[in-house]
Amino acid sequence: MENKVYDLEERTRLFALNTRQFIKRLPRTIGNVEDAKQLVRSSGSVGANYIEANESLGKKDFLMRIKICRKEAKESGYWLSLLDLGGNEVIIAECNKLQQESRELMKIFGAILTKSAMKAE
Repeated sequence: MENKVYDLEERTRLFALNTRQFIKRLPRTIGNVEDAKQLVRSSGSVGANYIEANESLGKKDFLMRIKICRKEAKESGYWLSLLDLGGNEVIIAECNKLQQESRELMKIFGAILTKSAMKAE
């Protein structure tokens, strides 16, 4: 995840894949199992909705899909914050990177929304 990918479809796909790899290393607790299920859904939804936005039926559809991308990125950060990392420094560092990526994706989708709104005016 060190080298940033500038193809947003690929970047969101990598976010979902990296999240899935991270989840495999988590301690197996009741909370982690349930939170990880939600995290898998939200992290994958970011990219899926971005693909849908790129195939949108019109401007309103595009904007709605981008809003969903931003929402799902934010939700992913939330689920990451709830996980029990077991005090493992490697897992903590990996979680921090994923949280940073979720924040960056939120900002990117926010910027897309802002620029799209300016074009509409």
